[in-house]
Amino acid sequence: MAVSNVTIRAVQALKPGEAIWDAEHREAVRGFGVRRQRDQATYVLKYRVFGRQRFVTIGPHGAPWTPELARREAKRLLGLVASGKDPADEKNKARLQAADTLRAIADQYLRNAKQRLKRRSYSEIERYLMVIWKPLHPVSVFHITRRHISARVADIASAHGTVSAARARTALSSMLNWAIREGLDIPANPVLGTNRPAQPVSRERVLTDPELSAIWRACDDDDYGRIVRLLLLTAQRRDEVGSMQWAEIDTPAGLWTLPGARTKNHREHLLPLVPAALALLPPRRNGRNFLFGDGPRRSGDPHRGFSGWSKSKTALDARIAEALGEPLPHWTVHDLRRSASTVMADRLGVLPHIVEAILNHVSGHRAGVAGVYNRARYAAEMREALERWAEHVAALPDQKPKAIRLRAPASSAGFADRS
Repeated sequence: MAVSNVTIRAVQALKPGEAIWDAEHREAVRGFGVRRQRDQATYVLKYRVFGRQRFVTIGPHGAPWTPELARREAKRLLGLVASGKDPADEKNKARLQAADTLRAIADQYLRNAKQRLKRRSYSEIERYLMVIWKPLHPVSVFHITRRHISARVADIASAHGTVSAARARTALSSMLNWAIREGLDIPANPVLGTNRPAQPVSRERVLTDPELSAIWRACDDDDYGRIVRLLLLTAQRRDEVGSMQWAEIDTPAGLWTLPGARTKNHREHLLPLVPAALALLPPRRNGRNFLFGDGPRRSGDPHRGFSGWSKSKTALDARIAEALGEPLPHWTVHDLRRSASTVMADRLGVLPHIVEAILNHVSGHRAGVAGVYNRARYAAEMREALERWAEHVAALPDQKPKAIRLRAPASSAGFADRS
């Protein structure tokens, strides 16, 4: 072991097993040195903390480490020692933090989420975290900033729309909150304080007859086209129709039994299927439990309902715009449910409790045990209402929408979907 000025010439002259400790010059740093093991010279620092001698590696000689740069780093590390910190521990902590990338934490979070979330919810969160947030996967969660997030949210909004951007932001925030509760010492959730994308208001969107006609006529004779038309004729929710199973359908009786596991209120729902709706059911395919969907999506999941909602909706909007010469104002497939319930109540004279029975809303006298008997008692009235609604849809005018009504009439407020 030699005591001398650590210079480039001295470092290059080191033989394997030799070391030099900085001394004998004005800028010398006590404990700073360089040692060669085989072909590699490495800068190190030895120091004492809490009465124990410790070593920490600064880095190998060569870019970026030169004697002067390594000496400055040694001074910084000794500053940590003076403040009561152990540089070796700090370096280990930094290495562990670097390993906690967004991808690594997302994998852990998704393993946990898969055990407690429904399949549909899990699939959506998995897509946001693994696909939409992929550009930030290599970044440590300890180094992700609000600027990282706000910039990526803006890119998502531009490419996929503000709704997807807002949901992706929420998925990331939930994951980071979970990580903090799991013990990661992230100072704060960086999603907090970023702007939430403004989303179009559609909870009161009731489509006009010309708009409904444009949507109906633009539907292709494919899975998505049949689903959209069934959504309109049945007034049910998107995933309820998209994941219809043959075991739920009694074709001779014209009855669809939605199990409680697939309804929002977890109550079984018996819905009459009128001839117009039955005509939209696809031919039964061998080995398929679901009416719609393209088959296997991943190993261990041989059967799924329909997917690809966003892409199919974009294609439908494009056909509508081509047919009309201009796009429809923003609408969602959920607006079909609200429009059906509003028109049945306001213009077709369907009684309020029958509309609620069709929508599978449970309130007032329909709650509890009485609701079970009411569903059976209302079956005939529900079928009659849906047949009148199907006749109304069949008679929709084939013309360009002239005016867009954004609010449902006050009298229908009780029947618009509250989901």
